[in-house]
Order: sequence, then structure tokens, then C-alpha cells
Amino acid sequence: MPSSRTITPVTPSLSSARAENLVFHVTLFLLSVIGFFVLLRLPRAFARFWRPSEWLTGHIFWHTSFRPQRARGVYAKNLAGNYSSETGSTSETKQAASDDSHTLYVHDKNNKGQQQVQTEFDLPPHIATCPAFLQRLVMLHRVRISPGFSVSQAVIMICYFATLIYAGCYKSSPFSDPVRAGWVAVSQLPIVIALATKNNIIGTLMGFTYEKLNYLHRFIGQLIVIAANIHSLGYFYKWSIGGTFQASISTPHIIWGLVGLVALDCIFFFSLSFWRNRYHNIMLPVHIIGLVIAIPAIWMHKPSTMRWMCACIGIYGFDHVCRFIKTRISTATIRPLPEMNSTRVEVPYINGGWRAGQHVRLRVLTFGLGWFGWTEAHPFTIASVADGEEGIILLVKKSGRWTGRLYDMAKSSGFTEAGQGRRVKVMVEGPYGGPCHSVFASYSAAVFIVGGSGITFALSAIQDLIREDLAGRSRVKSITLIWSIQDPSALHPLLPRLMSMIQESVYTPIHISVHYTRVSANGTKPRPPVAHPQLMLSSGRPQILKSLQAALARAVSLVEDARDERRVSGMLVGVCGPVGLGDDVSKAVATVDPSRRDQVGGIEIHEEVFGL
Repeated sequence: MPSSRTITPVTPSLSSARAENLVFHVTLFLLSVIGFFVLLRLPRAFARFWRPSEWLTGHIFWHTSFRPQRARGVYAKNLAGNYSSETGSTSETKQAASDDSHTLYVHDKNNKGQQQVQTEFDLPPHIATCPAFLQRLVMLHRVRISPGFSVSQAVIMICYFATLIYAGCYKSSPFSDPVRAGWVAVSQLPIVIALATKNNIIGTLMGFTYEKLNYLHRFIGQLIVIAANIHSLGYFYKWSIGGTFQASISTPHIIWGLVGLVALDCIFFFSLSFWRNRYHNIMLPVHIIGLVIAIPAIWMHKPSTMRWMCACIGIYGFDHVCRFIKTRISTATIRPLPEMNSTRVEVPYINGGWRAGQHVRLRVLTFGLGWFGWTEAHPFTIASVADGEEGIILLVKKSGRWTGRLYDMAKSSGFTEAGQGRRVKVMVEGPYGGPCHSVFASYSAAVFIVGGSGITFALSAIQDLIREDLAGRSRVKSITLIWSIQDPSALHPLLPRLMSMIQESVYTPIHISVHYTRVSANGTKPRPPVAHPQLMLSSGRPQILKSLQAALARAVSLVEDARDERRVSGMLVGVCGPVGLGDDVSKAVATVDPSRRDQVGGIEIHEEVFGL
């Protein structure tokens, strides 16, 4: 009887080596597919980096001396929005140059004898996301299956899942050969960690920001947990059938395997949407602690996994080194904006290094947010342009405990030379996200559809387009901003900035439409705070399709000028807001008449959505 209970090795070294070799080659196949898509995206990368200054912008913050920029051509505007007295220009001249002429020369219709000055343009090249004959296919892959989840994402996930099924089940069974599932889980750990890092190597090569690939990080992480549990249950089954469960599970390397399994299961449990959306401050530490436990536990469980674990440590360490280099400690001023229920954060000593549309991770170093408030870092989109006088400007909406305490601290502060405010020490990490390989100034038209605090994305992008246009580095001929808010009073704090953008955009007309969804307490309709044909205030939700069609018409109607090598170079639609807004815009773009879409050179969507 004792001899019948003798255990033969369940995982022969040859079987394990073959399983590892197969999984290794499947991983190489996945990396080669990623490399193929990197090659497809290279033309857009070359279009972005064709200008030497782009090699340094968008990666690290710095401080630079502010130099006011003069408008191109014979006219230059001062900070008040009027023309220089030296040119003798008037507001009528500005309107003529902006809406009517919009050509290589600036014409003064009130002074026919004035000399025209030609401007040298330095226009960015435009590379479309895909060829024109594939535009309809692109529209198809943007179709939403569920909120925030598109057909293209589903296809990628299905293909990835099928590849791992092949790796785990080819000439094998999870019950007869559970070691295979273990190697599948181990091989995916470096990839899932790479997709989770802020300095995402895969995303950087492909031209996607880390948050755009977060869905893939979550999906692969779930597959890892499934594979690890199949690996464990397979051995539990074999030990139970052989009657050796108690003897096997008490061996040291099996105990280490169980420790790693529990760590992975805890990471999975606390990454569910309930914890991710409501208790992010619990989810994140559990992820870090679980990873710190799982990596050495897996190595102790199977020493031959060392190269995979070293890859995990290398990727994770590289990300944290980059984050340390990209972190700045500075003094900021916080001011309350009661109309927007937000806090304005000003960091004037950091005024360079980011691209329009990028965000930062902000940490306020004070006990005014609670004993552990200083440990929390939150992402916020930069509302200002780089190399400007203001520095970094953030609008932090009061939407949770941390943001609520920040607002209350700003509201209870005293007064500075610029009004109510309080100076605090902040840690700013970034910049992250943004347009990546997209060059907003290379399109013929730009439409920005934002909701609530998403206005910060549009403010930075439009101000950057205006600056590029004044310098002769933009193809954009028409800019449209559609802002949806709940209370019309939220418009007042940003009204000076919006009017300033309209006045500063000499050559490219800007049309701003603000929509409010909440009526006043007395039921009266609010009046526009200022009468201007390019700034409209309307009640109800915006009609996105109608607004897109109007922007298309304006872009196509503008005549070809010397700034363009082609008549049109496409229309950019930038979206920033809740997931539902992104879905509505994607649906509206898909319903645009194909012939009209082709007239403008195609429509491309850049989407920034709230949430995790």
C-alpha cells in the first residue's frame, strides 16, 4: 500500500520546457503583430516629429522666459485684442482678414493703397489615419457595442483571446497538462504591466496614450487570473485523483505558488468596476502590494520563470524612473470658481514642455486635505498653452472627497494680489496623454465637443491652434467649439478667455456655442452675457450632427489658398467629456453623408473621456 501512494513528478522537466518554448513563441508572435502596427503608424510619427522642436515637447516640464508672439503679416494684435496703432487697422479690418479674405495676404478693405506683406508659412504635413478607400471601414470599427466599447476593441480582444487559447490548448488539456496554463499566465505578466504604466512603451511606439490601452490591460489581466486559476485547479484535480493532495500542497514551492495565486486573485477582485470607480485609493495600493508579492512568489514557485519576472521588474522600474524625472515640485495658487463649482490651480513656475490636450497628475502637499490627502495624485487636463505667461492652469471640478476638500480650502482662503487665493506646495507629474501622433494644426477644420470640465481640453487645443495660425504653422481654416454645461452661470468665469480667443484668431474664424441643460430657479431664460455673432448661448442639449454638418460646410466653402498643397486635409473632431458624449459624437460622425465627408478629406475623432 505505501508503494502505491508514491508520487511521480507531475511536471516533468521536458514537458515544462516544451510548454515554455511554445508559449515563448506565441508571445513573440504577439510582439510581432504589435511591431506590424507600429510600422503602419510610422508615417504619422514622422509627420509629428518633422519639426525638431517636437522631439522635446510633450515629454517633460520646464520653465522658459515668456516672449509675446506677434501676428504674422503686416498686422500684430496687442493683449487687448485690437490691432497695433502703427498699422492703422480697425476692428473692421480684422473681420475682413478673418472671415472674408483668409488668404496668404492680409487685405485692408478700408485702405486700398496700403502695402501687402507676404508671409512665409511653415505648414505641418498631414497624414490621415487610413487611406480614403478605407474610411468606411474605419467608421464601422467605431460603432459602439456598449457605452465606451467599440467594435474595434471587441475584435482586438477576441483575436488576443483566441491566440492565448491556442497557446494553452494546442495538443494539450488543462486537466492533463495544467503546466501549460501556468506558462501562459507568466508570459503575459510583462505585457500587462507594460500596458498599465504611465510611460507606456507599447503605447508610445504605436502612438496611443496609456489610457487608450487601459481596456486591453484590464482584459489581459483577467486572462492571466483565469489561466493561473486553471493552472492551480488542474493540479488540485490531479492530486485529488491520485490521493496526494495533502502531501503535495504542503511542499514549499507549492506554497509559494499559492501565495502568488492569492495575490493575483486579490488584484483581480479589487480591480472590479465597483472598486475602480468608487474606491480607487484602495484599488491602487492593492495592485502595487499584490504585484510586489506575486513576482517573487512566482519565481520561488518556479525558478525557471526568472527571465519573465526580470522583464516585469525592468518595465515597472523603467516607468518609475521616468515618473521621477517627470515630477516637479512647485508653488501653486488655488482659487475658487463658485459658478463652475471648481477650483482653479495656477502653477506659474512651470510654463513649458507640454502639448495641447495633455494632462498632469497633481498632488497637493498639505494636510489641509486630510492626514493622507497629500498621498493622493489625481489627473487633470491642462487648460493653458505651453511657453505662455500663465504657466500651468488646471480647473479641478468638485466631484469627490479630495476635490471637495481642495475647493473648500480655496474658498476659505484669503486674498492675494490677483484676488482670492491661497498658495500651496504641489507635486506635478507629467505631461501625459494628449494627441500623440496627431497634429491638430494639420487639419483643414477642427470641431471640439466638450462637456462640463472637459472645456479644459478645448481651451488648450484652440489656443494652441490660434498661436500656430498667427505664426503661419496651421492649415486650420475653421474652428468650432460646442460646450455643454448644466448651469449657464458656468460660462461667466471663462467668458473673458472665450472672447479673447475670438478676438485673437485673426485669420481663422471661431464659432462658439454653449448649451445649458438646467433652467434657473425662477424659470426665466438667461440672456447671453455678451452680444457677439460668434458666441451663442442656447438651452437644451446640442444637436451634434447638425453642428458637424455646419462645420463641414464652412470648411468646404473656404477657397483654396497658398497655405495648402491640397484643397482640404480632413476635419478633426475632438471630444472630451463623459462616456455618453463620446458615444453620441461617434454615432453622429458615422451618420455624416459620405460624400460630404470625402469633400473635407475625411473626419477623424480624438476622444478623451472621463472615468477609469
